Amino acid sequence: MEFFTKASAVKLRSHLDKYLVADHDREKVRQSRNGSSGKSIWVVELVEGKSHLVRLKGCHGRYLTATEDPFLLGMTGQRVVQGDFETDSDWKFEWEPIRDGFQVRLKSWCGKYLRGNGGTLPWRNSVTHDEPHGYSATRNWVLWDVEAVGLPEAPLDYSFAESVVSSSVSDENFGSDPSSPMSVFSLSSSPRRNSKLQISSNKFRSGMDFFHNAKAVRLRSHHEKYLLADEDEESVAQDRNGSSKAGRWIVEYVPSYDNIIRLKSIYGKYLTASNQPFLLGMTGRKVLQTLPRRLDSSVEWEPVRDGSRVKLKTRYGNYLRANGGLPPWRNSVTHDIPQRTSTQDWILWDVDIVEIHAQKPAPPPVAHSDSLDFESNTPTAESAKAANFSRQESTDSNVGLPPKMEGRTIYYHVAEDNGDVDDEGMQGYSLIFKGNGVEELTRKFEEETGLEGIIVCTRSPLNGKLYPLRLQLPPNNVTMQVVLVLPSSQVASEFDQQGLL
Repeated sequence: MEFFTKASAVKLRSHLDKYLVADHDREKVRQSRNGSSGKSIWVVELVEGKSHLVRLKGCHGRYLTATEDPFLLGMTGQRVVQGDFETDSDWKFEWEPIRDGFQVRLKSWCGKYLRGNGGTLPWRNSVTHDEPHGYSATRNWVLWDVEAVGLPEAPLDYSFAESVVSSSVSDENFGSDPSSPMSVFSLSSSPRRNSKLQISSNKFRSGMDFFHNAKAVRLRSHHEKYLLADEDEESVAQDRNGSSKAGRWIVEYVPSYDNIIRLKSIYGKYLTASNQPFLLGMTGRKVLQTLPRRLDSSVEWEPVRDGSRVKLKTRYGNYLRANGGLPPWRNSVTHDIPQRTSTQDWILWDVDIVEIHAQKPAPPPVAHSDSLDFESNTPTAESAKAANFSRQESTDSNVGLPPKMEGRTIYYHVAEDNGDVDDEGMQGYSLIFKGNGVEELTRKFEEETGLEGIIVCTRSPLNGKLYPLRLQLPPNNVTMQVVLVLPSSQVASEFDQQGLL
């Protein structure tokens, strides 16, 4: 509920990185990537006498309404529309926000949840209220990110909805409440009060203990690769060579915050969460090395503990992510929110402390736009191997070497919709797999490629057709060649018709 109690208006972003919008027909609601339109703004109304419920009013002056009408006959989802408020059925307009990690679920009057649907038409971009069924592919469809927005002080003129200014919360007003990963509040709150919210953090939750007294660190991803600053002094990547100086990041502590750090590369530039998309149409955005004239929130990261590892969160809720899969994703680094179960671990990092401060460092000077001193004003540091840290820097010859691989080499290609494979005569991509089970291998491929529901197939030497693997694999010393078939493809439909799945 804290996502809404301090917000005059919000935007809701689904797991598909699309916004909940009120359609121009004044009846439908849907998802859209255009979050700058007034249609994506929902005014928050607290329900009198029910402190755990809210109503959401769209740009046309109508409320987000959970109906009893099925979205499609024979399917479980029910329609969500824009409706005029009715006193005798006010329960249809009431939603209960339920925290789920860094996101929120909105429960309707009948115990179902607001759901941003994906897939093919007519599901694509639709919004229903439904019960999550535990399928890993759709489990996150009921999760929403909440963004606080400002409204004009004058009453909103709903007849001119497109003129609404949907200014996002500024860096100065964007707090980091200890009980909430993303504090939302009305822009009428005073900056002084908001700054207190930012400072009062929980170190244990934020993961700052991973960087205690650290002057320099190395970050190792889920793929056992290190975060490296590229020689072009602009991009960053992953590499198994952890002994490289490019894998060393200087830690700077941000003044007035005890839960925020900056990371500076060997080229004197900061690890930066940019606004540039990594690939058009995809959610991930580029992570770069930059040296801005003014140090802003794009170079600031909040460490968040996750067991024995840490997640690095931007000020706007995304996470530093080490990508796997096929090029151009392989070895790339973006900031994003993980959507699939198989990629949840891609935002987790091991922290290797390679140099510590002899005493707690003084915070660096505040940066000014006219005159900047980017060098951290910290005491002299010394390399150390202390018992206080679980990971230490060993000799350069041992750091960053790939782990010893055991098991078979499996070469694979991804099939087209009709089952054809380009350059199948070539070796293709490969992975090391230790085991004999097809289900375990399938999970390994999903983790490696970021694809879900794939079918691992082999090509018959007799007729050249693809068949799903169903039996145990040969012994570990046998190299294999397989083809991955997507669940939405034509060849997968044929497998289903033939009873092979």
